[in-house]
Amino acid sequence: MASDVDTAPLVGRAALVQTVRSALLGEPAHGQTAAVFLTGESGVGKTRLLGEVGARLRDQGALVLTGSCLDIGDASPLHPLLQALRRLDAEMSTSHARTSSAVRGLLQMFADETAGADGAGALLERVSRGLHLIAEGRPLVLILDDLQWVDRSTRQLLLYLLAGLGDLQLSVLAAVRAESLQGAHPLRRVLTELRRLRTVRVLDLSPLDRPDSERLAAAVVGRPLSADAAEQVWQRSGGNPFVIEELARDLRDGRDGLSETLREIFLDRVDALPQHAHAVVHAVATGVEPVQHWLLAQVLRLPEDELIDAARAAVAHRLLVGADDGYRLRHRLVAEVLAHELLPAERSGLHRRYAEALTAAPGELHQARLAHHWRLAGEPGRALPAAVAAAQEAERLHGYAEAHRHWSVALQLAGDPTVVTADRVELLGHAAESAHHCGEHARALSLLEELAAVQGGEPSCALHIRRARYLAAAGRSALAEEEYQRALEAADCSPRDRATAAAHLAELLLHLGRYADAGRRAREALELAASVEGSATEVVLASAALGFSDAYLEDPDAGLAVMRQALDTAERAGKPEDVACAYLHLAELLTGPLNILEEGVVVARRGAERVAELGLGRTWETRLLAIAANGLFRVGQWAEAEKVVAAALRHRPSGADAVELLLARCRLSVGYGDIEAADRDLDAVATVLAGGGARHVIPLLTLRAGLAMWEGRHDVARQAVQRGLTESRSDDVTILGALVWHGLRAEAEAHASRTEEVDPTAVRRLRDVAERVARKGASAARPVRSVVDGFLALCAAEVSRLDGSDPELWARSVAEWDRRNHPYPAAYSRLRQAEALLARRSRVAFAGKLLREAYGVAQGLGAVPLTSEIRELAGRARVSLDEREATDGAPGVLATGPVDDELAALTVREREVLSLVAEGLTNREIGQRLFISERTIGVHVSHIFDKLQVRTRVQASAIQLRNRRG
Repeated sequence: MASDVDTAPLVGRAALVQTVRSALLGEPAHGQTAAVFLTGESGVGKTRLLGEVGARLRDQGALVLTGSCLDIGDASPLHPLLQALRRLDAEMSTSHARTSSAVRGLLQMFADETAGADGAGALLERVSRGLHLIAEGRPLVLILDDLQWVDRSTRQLLLYLLAGLGDLQLSVLAAVRAESLQGAHPLRRVLTELRRLRTVRVLDLSPLDRPDSERLAAAVVGRPLSADAAEQVWQRSGGNPFVIEELARDLRDGRDGLSETLREIFLDRVDALPQHAHAVVHAVATGVEPVQHWLLAQVLRLPEDELIDAARAAVAHRLLVGADDGYRLRHRLVAEVLAHELLPAERSGLHRRYAEALTAAPGELHQARLAHHWRLAGEPGRALPAAVAAAQEAERLHGYAEAHRHWSVALQLAGDPTVVTADRVELLGHAAESAHHCGEHARALSLLEELAAVQGGEPSCALHIRRARYLAAAGRSALAEEEYQRALEAADCSPRDRATAAAHLAELLLHLGRYADAGRRAREALELAASVEGSATEVVLASAALGFSDAYLEDPDAGLAVMRQALDTAERAGKPEDVACAYLHLAELLTGPLNILEEGVVVARRGAERVAELGLGRTWETRLLAIAANGLFRVGQWAEAEKVVAAALRHRPSGADAVELLLARCRLSVGYGDIEAADRDLDAVATVLAGGGARHVIPLLTLRAGLAMWEGRHDVARQAVQRGLTESRSDDVTILGALVWHGLRAEAEAHASRTEEVDPTAVRRLRDVAERVARKGASAARPVRSVVDGFLALCAAEVSRLDGSDPELWARSVAEWDRRNHPYPAAYSRLRQAEALLARRSRVAFAGKLLREAYGVAQGLGAVPLTSEIRELAGRARVSLDEREATDGAPGVLATGPVDDELAALTVREREVLSLVAEGLTNREIGQRLFISERTIGVHVSHIFDKLQVRTRVQASAIQLRNRRG
């Protein structure tokens, strides 16, 4: 079965193609026969594979005959062989007169054949001799498609030839539609006989796996698929390549629903089933997979022997998959097709029989299925208690996404006018809380507003606390702080509510970077919690905030001890959100202010694994993985950080959960020079952070400035920094120090480029803020002061660039960042130190050494913009970045004159990429060759196009080839 998407690549079959080629031509000894029979369901790619292997075998010098069997029984004996010979005759040129003559002779022999006394054996011998003449000593490969329809004469010929009875070195490659080999099909006996031969293989062609299915669909669509689209294609296709191509083409062309081609194909396959097997497929399509055998028996009410025979037929026709836990459809598309084939009364009747069978099952928990079947059977009153029970069971097992789905169904059922016993207030409360836990923050706030409207009157203290929690999770920190204040001021605020509000407010202030305020609120919360029974949550939140505050502002060891105690308390209490919160703040403290990076990454990853076990994958696991990625970024493990971010993004987080993750990915994009991706993430974070605090806003604006500087837009960088300086409520002097560095760097870059005037007012303001950072840093804990000193060293060195860069200040910055094990700012500082030395024409050899060290780090990180700047400086100064190119007399200085070819503007890495582009490799293949990401290759290619002033890969390749010849 072939799709009309002819350009779709052969995906996921490379190993199988090699196996088949080897079995047919590589393994058999001279004079031996060999055969490979490919079995598989319709559309799995058998015909495509036959064509691919046939083309490869022709390239190896084999003579390939290709024919197809017809579904006409034995009416046309030896039809596939005759068809193959006619095709070969049509393809023969005048230069193959001898072969053409042999082909026509064999065809004439068939035309003249009459029934005689010598019988079939003589005919087979004459066919064998004729094929021997055609082969002329070459390996002969007979490729047969749709062998399930093979006629008796062709079956006899295959047995004769493959048994070695003819004087011929022959290989056979044939495809068999597996679902057709049912009952007493004659080919089953033939394959059984042939399997006994050592050189015969029967290989089952399986559907594609998930990654290959996505690759094939993306190739047809012409772009990568979104996560939702990829999931839908995978679920509907079951990995069947033909179905994937059809679905992908519909997706590409904007067609909704199911194509008539697929509908008719699957209906034909279902209609071909025996009657009871037909009923089995309909029942499984209506049920919730997997459908256990006992349940199917209750629904269909067939005798056991008949049910087993029917299920076996459905499995054999490749419509069902049978496993120990029950039956599943091989393709979910079958359910879509059959949904329109049953009358509404038939569908509701099946759902009713499922519900009745599940209700009667002793000792089994089937609440989710019960709710589903009673609802579709038109019984909302009976579905509602099952939906509620399913939601409660999911919550008990920390399955918050599933719980939210069940609570939402319960709300829908409670809205039915025939249901009179539902407590809508209770259902709304549960639905809102489950939405909050599973990361559906907008949905949680919407449900909470509906709950407030149903309750009526003034909002209670508990409602204020709840709204504040949801707002904070959605990234709306300013509104959340106001709600906590309202809760504390509410007349109905009990001691427990007051302790809860104070603890949550302390934790929020910690997120906002207001560590002193967080510490004060945390102490207040702990005092309130001391008089309240069962206040473990409040103690954990307040202790985490207090420990962080103390560690940052006063005593790191004492603060860490408090935070580790908070984690122990959370684990003993067992509440998932408390455990997650304790892990989060401990990891944040270690990877951030205290600069204990390796331990911080370990804690973040361990915490991510723990909260995933507790069902908080989309929310807290995402945030912990973002912290791990930030730590890995700082220690220079960018590739590993990229993997961590990609793993976290699979949860598709929203709200505040997404902010840290997007910022982590943006740091990587800015470092890599992926401007488009960085811009996209920064815009997304800015949207989420409307009303957010300095702890995230300042890093956002710092990244915006860094990106603008790599683009040469120094005015944009200046504006971003000036906006960040208005965020004055944060105690986090480390992020403020980074912002000030970027501001002074923007002014220094503007001065160096001579494209824009330096703003003296901005410089003066930045120096004032730097002094304020120094004063506040002096009163912080020692590890915090150490990080602040690193940024202050960068600030002082950047100021020196405005009036003749001072190499000694840059040397101090190098030492500061080397000591902290932050390779990126250390490499940047080496670049600037070398630049300052070269400008003064002093210690040129040492400057070359600095550039080579910086270049090695930048290349290892994949920091394309930094690498390019190092290359440009080295090119201007005629300094070699390769020790082998340096002269003996002047190490680090190039002995040759300036390069005047068209590629002079390209970096070494860009030249490597361009040479591979000229070989015709894709970005992915180049990335695999050079061991860097596909996205980084895309950035390199973009830079190459800009520097060479070309628009296509062909134009760039032409320049590469022209210069290589020169």
